[in-house]
Order: sequence, then C-alpha cells, then structure tokens
Amino acid sequence: MPERIAWHREHEKQCACRPIPPKLRERIAHAEPSAKTKVNAKAAKTPAEGAEVDPRFAPVVEAFAKDRQVTCGKMMASVGLKVNGKIFAMMVKGRFVAKLPRERVDDLVRSGKGEYFDPRHDGRLMKEWIVLAGGTPPWIQLAKEAHRFVRSKA
Repeated sequence: MPERIAWHREHEKQCACRPIPPKLRERIAHAEPSAKTKVNAKAAKTPAEGAEVDPRFAPVVEAFAKDRQVTCGKMMASVGLKVNGKIFAMMVKGRFVAKLPRERVDDLVRSGKGEYFDPRHDGRLMKEWIVLAGGTPPWIQLAKEAHRFVRSKA
C-alpha cells in the first residue's frame, strides 16, 4: 500500500490526468490528516509545469484517467496525452489536435472536419495529425481512435 500511495502522490505532482481514487484518498486522509488538502485538490492543473487544462479538453483527459499507460502533461507548449511516451492527443492554442492514420486524416480533411497540423506555421504539414474544426467535435471518440493508433505503433 505505501508504494501505491507514493506512486499516486508522485503522479499527481507530474500530471493532471488522473485523480487519486476515492478509496485510496480516504485511506490517506485517515493515515495522514495533514495530507487531506493536498489529496482533495481537484486536478485542474499539471503542477510541475503550471499548465492549465483547457476545460474543453478536460473530458478527454478524464476519459483516459483509468488507463495507467496514459500520461498527461505539458508538451510542445500545450497540454496533451501520451501513451507509451508518445503523444496522441493535445490542445494547441485552444484547438484539439490528434494523431491518426494518414488515410483517416485525409478523409477528415476532405470532409471539411479538420485540417492538417502545421506546428511550425511554415507550410510543412504533419500528415498523421489532424486539427479539428468546429465547436463541438467528437473529441473523446477521436482521442480513443488516436490512442489505439499510437499504442499499436509502439
């Protein structure tokens, strides 16, 4: 149990993707009353970098909260999700970006649902990355698709 508590505490410092499970939070609170405020803090920031999680991206982060292979943190000046150390979804300047198979990205671009990701703003497009257009895209569904794709490449 001490190893599990230590793992969760360290993970909470580094990432906002997964809060400490309620039962474990309760055990910690009973064992160490002074830790109560730290444990009950809502994970709305990635404390190590101080990066805010965009409220529109929070449901995507929450969808992967129980997946131990997924980590969350600041990357490329944005907050995103990784599996096996590889980025699969992130928010970049308020826009949802995901890594998908090239054919899938091509289809989404042709249908007008997104555009190729140009992180350097120099016209060199990333063919396996989509920036979604519109106000209410199916981010969780596409993030899960991106997760499967990136996980399968590892």
